[in-house]
Amino acid sequence: MKEMVSSKEEEEEEQVRGGERAVKRLLGLGFVVQGLRCLPWMAVNFFLKDTLQVHPSTLQLLQNSANLPMVAKPLYGVVSDAIYIHGQHRIPYIAIGVFLQAVSWLIIALLPPSSISIFSVTFFLLLSNLGASVVEVANDALVAETSKEPNSSKKPQKSSSGELQSFVWMCASIGGVLGNLIGGISIDKFSSQTMFLAFALLLVVQLVTTITIRENSLNLPKTLSTTGIQKQLHELVEVLKKPAIAYSIAWLSVSYAVIPVLTGTMFFYQTQHLGLDSSVLGISKVFGQAALLAWSVIYNKHLKSIPPRKLICAIQAATALCMVSDALFVKRIYLEIGIPDSVYVVIFSGVLEVMFLFKVLPYSVLMAQLCPQGCEGSLMAFLMSTIALACIMSGYLGVALASFVGISGNDFIGLPYGIMIQALCTLLPLFLSSWIPSDIKSKKED
Repeated sequence: MKEMVSSKEEEEEEQVRGGERAVKRLLGLGFVVQGLRCLPWMAVNFFLKDTLQVHPSTLQLLQNSANLPMVAKPLYGVVSDAIYIHGQHRIPYIAIGVFLQAVSWLIIALLPPSSISIFSVTFFLLLSNLGASVVEVANDALVAETSKEPNSSKKPQKSSSGELQSFVWMCASIGGVLGNLIGGISIDKFSSQTMFLAFALLLVVQLVTTITIRENSLNLPKTLSTTGIQKQLHELVEVLKKPAIAYSIAWLSVSYAVIPVLTGTMFFYQTQHLGLDSSVLGISKVFGQAALLAWSVIYNKHLKSIPPRKLICAIQAATALCMVSDALFVKRIYLEIGIPDSVYVVIFSGVLEVMFLFKVLPYSVLMAQLCPQGCEGSLMAFLMSTIALACIMSGYLGVALASFVGISGNDFIGLPYGIMIQALCTLLPLFLSSWIPSDIKSKKED
């Protein structure tokens, strides 16, 4: 009898270990590919500029409009929770999302350039981002679920939530670094459509890998029924009515939405006006991602004890200061003191690009502390969707600002003034800093 019990326990432990390996294989590949999405998107910028010869404002308008599917992430989460496909509710949605991306990039890669219009490119980029949004939601849900008790055993899985989060963060970072390095080096040697094709083939590999894994092999816990999901949606609405949470999310949204970003204009200025090599832009993005990783380490070790209002406002002010540095760069001040354009773009521009993300980390911690237990996932999905919408509005404002100061594809005289206006707009949310809680405990009790 003891031998039978021991054999059964060993069998269950092996099943749990097999589930862990399958989850890591699925999520590891998924997050690496997610990080590698910067590869085709770097090529998109050059494709639009060189092949379709779009205006800088048109480029920026398309960049931001293509992110519209990201706004509906909470909806994708609810659908994947409620609707099962052949008894599965995560892997099928990952497969659908990967399929949509693969089809989109394959079509853009294989169509003759003469038959591609700005409208067709916009449609397929929207379709690609729709697929990417669905995949991200399903992957995030898998990360959350895997940390729970598996169905087949009362023992928790060995991969704790923190360990798995670190693992997928590392995979996404590796993908981002590789994507930017490969993109920066390859854009001068291969056509943009060749890079689209390479990424599409990688998505095909991900699709084949995904559909070969059965969800019941992952040892996921039983999920909520449709009734439970409806209840959770009601709880989310109730949570959003809490003043501390509502005002915090409103401030974060405003802090992004009021800044008229000039990403498309700066891309044209660096590549067309200054003639910087694409590899410089790639290394700049790699440097930015390294800065983002360093920021997460510094925050966890030294800054978590700082009151959230003080830290977040300091980040906002520092972002505005860096923008002033960009204005000096455009005025050629740094070149006069011996700093080459390439060095400035790699270091300072790379850091400025990710500084907009610095406040997301302390804000995520703040939301976790304010949110009642059981609603964390829904609240974070809602938070990220509001950030996506705010960033889209920010991009549209940037197009209006570029037009207001008279920037065109060949005329960048108004760019320093546009950047200074951008910096002033970045400081505006500081006047609403009282919306950010300064005492988390007292606010949570409210």
